[in-house]
Amino acid sequence: MIKTQQLYTTLNNGIRMPMLGLGVYDMHREAAEAAVSCAIETGYRLIDTAAMYGNEAEVGRAVKASGIAREDIFITTKFQHREPDYDRTMRAFEESHRKLDCGTIDLYLIHWPIKSARKSMWLALEQLYREGAVRAIGVANYLVPFLEELDTYKTLMPMVNQVEFSPYLYLEDLLRRCQRDGVQLQAYTPLVRGQRMTDPRLVSIADHYHKTPAQILLRWALQHGVSTIPKSANPARIRENFEVFDFQISVSDMAELDAFHENLRVVDDPMTML
Repeated sequence: MIKTQQLYTTLNNGIRMPMLGLGVYDMHREAAEAAVSCAIETGYRLIDTAAMYGNEAEVGRAVKASGIAREDIFITTKFQHREPDYDRTMRAFEESHRKLDCGTIDLYLIHWPIKSARKSMWLALEQLYREGAVRAIGVANYLVPFLEELDTYKTLMPMVNQVEFSPYLYLEDLLRRCQRDGVQLQAYTPLVRGQRMTDPRLVSIADHYHKTPAQILLRWALQHGVSTIPKSANPARIRENFEVFDFQISVSDMAELDAFHENLRVVDDPMTML
């Protein structure tokens, strides 16, 4: 087991959340369960799943089998429906809760800002939070215009906003807004699905720190105060991605990484839903 100190953040409702977690997108059956088990053994304490991933049950089984106290593992899942509304959000939550079978869900997110139902979905999440059914609520894929719209009807501030984020998609305005409002930004696809691992600029920085390009990308996010959830089912990669707490990227190298921004998206642009 890797003995590395995990970083934590405190959400705006006082809940502690690990800054580095495992994403389990596109993992199924035994592969998902094995990846979560490996991650927990390595030291991860945040597992991020979603209803649309189809692996909530596997995540729940791996968490229960880990031998780690439930309160020490932070589980995130997300809601999505082709025709979402308040009632469907509530029913979807009950289904996710049943499949995970791990007690109170730590963080429940709106997965995508579906145009016709953003308000009803958010109000349903607020109700779940007030009832104590979830420890924290938030949104995913909410760029600045969606947050501005949310301001017009929310009565609770989102605790987390999960978006695509990397040096190649450095959403500085969104980061600053979330920091201003006390919303924890969280990065998915932080490794750009491997598309820039041979970038000579990134490789040079990685060599300087005797780290891999993936470790540099993850450390960059953490030093910006951004939680990050790299996805991998490969045990060696899972362990590699966790070895990012024993070094610090310099101010000048952080600035160089910031300048990699090229608006590169490997997932759909949420702005098409505005």
